[in-house]
Amino acid sequence: MSFLDQLPEVRGSLRANVSLAPFTWLRVGGVAEALFMPKDEADLAHFLSSTPDDIPIQVLGVASNTLVRDGGVKGVVIRLGPAFGQVETDGLLVTAGAAALDKNVAKAAAKAGISGLEFYAGVPGTIGGALRMNAGCYGGETKDILKSVVALDRSGRRQVMDLAEMDYSYRHCGASKDLIFTQAVFEGTADTPATIQARMDEITAKREASQPIREKTGGSTFKNPDPKESGGRGAWQVIDAAGCRGLRVGGAQMSEQHCNFMINADGATAKDLETLGETVRAKVLQTQGVDLHWEVRRIGEQA
Repeated sequence: MSFLDQLPEVRGSLRANVSLAPFTWLRVGGVAEALFMPKDEADLAHFLSSTPDDIPIQVLGVASNTLVRDGGVKGVVIRLGPAFGQVETDGLLVTAGAAALDKNVAKAAAKAGISGLEFYAGVPGTIGGALRMNAGCYGGETKDILKSVVALDRSGRRQVMDLAEMDYSYRHCGASKDLIFTQAVFEGTADTPATIQARMDEITAKREASQPIREKTGGSTFKNPDPKESGGRGAWQVIDAAGCRGLRVGGAQMSEQHCNFMINADGATAKDLETLGETVRAKVLQTQGVDLHWEVRRIGEQA
């Protein structure tokens, strides 16, 4: 029996040997053995409950913060589509599907006069990714506004989790990695739409001025280090001090504009990008005594 023959019938899209590079912001990476785009939550639950446990499953959002290695991804890659992208508001609550873009959630909250989600205007990617890594910027984090989460486990069972069960810390979620988040409820505070929009516009302007947002990038490459270890310096500062601004490996480069951003400058491979990141880590550790940790998620096999 072939790999695909072991997978259940679905109502969504299930394809074999799909290149993942077009789905990623870095535009690199090999193929997925199978790519599944469920029609809705019930379709996803059925797939999970009917797929043998020994077949690996990996979730991929818009991959704004993911490096897919050149050897591709074994098993099934699940990508949530439009059915998981809805955003609704009710009073001070915002309910968003895991495939909703962070910036669209921020816009919906602003329009409804719900404050506290403005920082999502500066976070690339989707709510699913934000939940998985406690995404944040400009003084706000997912944990500050999250009320509850809906998730499916590897057996397709539906779970509703509160904030405490997510076990959040800086850019980290302690919830089981087998969980697939499908929806979240956020709670903000009341303010006028115009005031909220002004704060969002300020965040957007700062981001455009400081980050290479029009390049093929993956967002911040490394988490900010422990201030005690770095002397209060952020990741970009220790990278800069190590002489890595603009550093290149093959077609990969640390951005001249923001040196904690890796960019696919000229036909880079995933290997170029990962080698560049590890070179930066080594230089920073050697010269600054700081051990940087990846913020960009790396998945798949080496070629």
